[in-house]
Amino acid sequence: MTDGAPTEWVDGVVAAQADLARTIEGLSDQVVTGPSQLPDWTVGHVLSHLARNAESVVWRLEGAAIGELRDQYPGGIEQRAADIEAGACRSAAELVADVAQSSAAVERAMATLPTEGWGALSRTSRGVVEPSSEVVFSRWREVVVHHGDLGLGPVALPAGLVEVWLPRELPGLADRADPAELLAWVLGRGPAPTLRGW
Repeated sequence: MTDGAPTEWVDGVVAAQADLARTIEGLSDQVVTGPSQLPDWTVGHVLSHLARNAESVVWRLEGAAIGELRDQYPGGIEQRAADIEAGACRSAAELVADVAQSSAAVERAMATLPTEGWGALSRTSRGVVEPSSEVVFSRWREVVVHHGDLGLGPVALPAGLVEVWLPRELPGLADRADPAELLAWVLGRGPAPTLRGW
């Protein structure tokens, strides 16, 4: 838990959303119906997901502000998938506007969350109960990673994000690769192993 707003994470969200907005400004319908870097998802699917993720962040932070533990998606993973699919085929202008409006709502929710709300709990789509500070960190991750998944150009991982996120991911590497191959690579005695899906 935290005693106040995680300023660096909040700033990270704001900066990442601004970077995303610059990338998608003026996208064409042809681009949004084209493939993204994610299997079976178009650019429109990724944008739809980013907008719905933003809404889930607002939903959770608004619940935290009143001390109500909320699920990220009240309808679960099925609702998440249905909402993304329903929004993916809209025009480029509609998708870009949706991302802009939902991102602005995230920034308002972060700016107005009372101090005690940062330690208040909500539940992720995978059932993990976490404080609002982690909700904001997850939004930062989502925006940076999925910005890159659009396939519209390289997106650098911010140093502050890497500093916090990488140590969290390292323990799970042995579950995503052959342990012996992974160790050989870490020791500089073999090539990098192929990682199974994240």
